[in-house]
Amino acid sequence: MKKFTIDPITRLEGHGKIEIFMDDDGNVANAYLQIPELRGFEQFVVGRPVEEVPRIVTRICGVCPTAHHMASAKAVDAVYHVDIPSAAKKLRELLYNIYYVYDHTLHFYYLGAPDFVVGPTAPAAKRNILGVIEKVGLDIGKSVIAHRRYAQDMQILIGGRSTHPVWCLPGGVSKGVTKENVAELKEKGEKCLEFAKFSLKLFDDVVMGNKDYVDLILSDGYRLEVGDMGLVDENNKVNFYEGQVRVTDASGAEVLRYGPDEYFENIAEHVEEYSYLKFPFIKKRGWKGFVEGKDSSIYRAIPLSRLNVSDGMATPLAQEQYEKMYETLGGKPAHQTLAIHWARLVELLYSAERWMELVNDEEILSDDVHTIPTETPTEGTGIVEAPRGTLTHHYETDENGLVTKANLIVGTTNNNAPMTMSVKKAAQQVLQGKTDKVEEGLLNMVEMAFRAYDPCFSCATHSLPGQMPLEIKVIEPDGRVRHSIKRD
Repeated sequence: MKKFTIDPITRLEGHGKIEIFMDDDGNVANAYLQIPELRGFEQFVVGRPVEEVPRIVTRICGVCPTAHHMASAKAVDAVYHVDIPSAAKKLRELLYNIYYVYDHTLHFYYLGAPDFVVGPTAPAAKRNILGVIEKVGLDIGKSVIAHRRYAQDMQILIGGRSTHPVWCLPGGVSKGVTKENVAELKEKGEKCLEFAKFSLKLFDDVVMGNKDYVDLILSDGYRLEVGDMGLVDENNKVNFYEGQVRVTDASGAEVLRYGPDEYFENIAEHVEEYSYLKFPFIKKRGWKGFVEGKDSSIYRAIPLSRLNVSDGMATPLAQEQYEKMYETLGGKPAHQTLAIHWARLVELLYSAERWMELVNDEEILSDDVHTIPTETPTEGTGIVEAPRGTLTHHYETDENGLVTKANLIVGTTNNNAPMTMSVKKAAQQVLQGKTDKVEEGLLNMVEMAFRAYDPCFSCATHSLPGQMPLEIKVIEPDGRVRHSIKRD
């Protein structure tokens, strides 16, 4: 049996590798997505005052800090049994949609687009943002950088910091916005809305206008028929900040619908010894392994999933694009892994539209942005849609508000099993019959299967299977290993 290793995998947050095992006939026998890092934030926060946790968890990751800040803040509100003022809710949602504009722009142009704009088998040195700029032109490159900066600056204006916000408090937020702030938010929001429209047109021209890319998107190797998860509002429309979690099966039928405090009754986590990522599944169905189909207990929580479980978008321009996407893909639910990139751009447009709706709501100028908690702290759960999937924070405290237990199920953890399955299916398609050397471009096409999920492995690594593996090597200047100590 022959083994191909992709180590490290690229254009993601965190560290990981892929190992592909092929039989003598060139068939892919199995493929593993292995995550060798561990982040112990569920233990770091134990013993800390729960009101500090929304500031601590932003350090989990430099890409996902606002998502963790929001989920944590909602969990802390629940711990203190406090309902935050309406203006504070709208301000939180405003900041969160601005963050979505920033984050989805980052992934599409910097991490995903090189595979399509530059080409999946182009030289590795070209498959990056510089290669994208070379292909589409310097002006477009400058526009990408400028609009990411607009969204980043507006996060600083509202949240105090760009990467590690310090704004949310138990019961609301630390400060509101002024009329001068709103004027700037409107100006930058209009620009980002136009940029979102442009991004969808670029995708239409460059990706959907290329028959080879369309064939790749629609191919069986990049199709995975499992369930979907996402937050929906009272009208069953997509919402990133608040709503109920809806889970549908591979046929689109609803399987679960639950609120934050019910997550533990509905979702369980499986552990495999080769990874620090857990494998969540639908609890009532039990762990059935890495299998597709209507009865599978595995689900995806990705931009495409959020659209699959919803009845549409809550803003008009995004709704038009939502309808166009499903018409092109052949209806709902869509299971094309590479179509996640398209769904992400529909969400980019939605978040820019929602930004403008909220910034034009006069209530956000209210001074009533914080309710002081008066109840004894106990236990609470907060859920938001991180760009990478449904994010759950659950805390238990003593009567003094010190954390006694914390559990985090992040978007990439939800997607661990489907990412593993997607990698294997892509490998089976692109490496079929390869018994000798495999070109780097083909291995990149295997990576494309996980890259579409926009994984954040730093956020997701919480499983500790027994003793923590450790290997120490003493290496001579010429590269020879003098001594090695290893603990499995």
